Amino acid sequence: MASAPQNPALPLFYKDLIPLNSQQHASWKTRPTDKATWLAGINSVPLTVEEFPQAQRNFPIIFTAGADPIPLVLMGMNEGVNVFVDEDGGVNTPVYIPAYARRYPFMLAKLRQDADELSLCVDPTSDLVGDLEEGEALFDGTEPSQATKNMLQFCENFEIAGTKTANFMAELTKHKLLMDGELNIDLGNGQPPFNYRGFQMVDENKLREVRGDVLRTWNQNGMLPLIYAHLFSLDLVRDIFGRQAAQGKVPNLPVNA
Repeated sequence: MASAPQNPALPLFYKDLIPLNSQQHASWKTRPTDKATWLAGINSVPLTVEEFPQAQRNFPIIFTAGADPIPLVLMGMNEGVNVFVDEDGGVNTPVYIPAYARRYPFMLAKLRQDADELSLCVDPTSDLVGDLEEGEALFDGTEPSQATKNMLQFCENFEIAGTKTANFMAELTKHKLLMDGELNIDLGNGQPPFNYRGFQMVDENKLREVRGDVLRTWNQNGMLPLIYAHLFSLDLVRDIFGRQAAQGKVPNLPVNA
């Protein structure tokens, strides 16, 4: 169910990454856009736990399969389908866009694997940055411009949220709350239901068995509401499926369904 980046060595959306510096990129600018072209055809996007309250209003929240799971929002039920973003990148319905997608084409990354320091990098293949005629300058002389400082702050906040998300996932894993997920859409027309697998979700039965002192801690630190935001969001699967069917993008869907 989850979309993969074109280059497995790079994060989702990114085709290349280079560190920004005032020598090589003194004349570079960044421009705004109302077209999220990098989201077109992407059916799932990473999410931080801080975003669960906003995201659960629009999307099902699931977790990746296998070891080291991460949260994802489903923007389509099948690979290559995003029911909210048109082929030209236009967002066809007002929805919450995850921070992972909003930071593009920028991100913080390690320049050296043996160092902990993160540097602001950019995807040079994006048409949102470069030696553009119009836009906001990335540098003011040798110093980062205000636009660059703002993006750096956004990316730093994203990294902090990422650490909180890792802690959340570690707690779910510690208590063995995740199970292999399965979402079924029965159209009630006598045809076999549409089954979606390949992800994880919280096991409600195991959640009910968690000790009271642990639940009390989760309630106090805000983790328990996040778990329920995930569980409640799964009800939106039928909405996503319905949008996809209306757009004619459900494989093997009967014409008269």
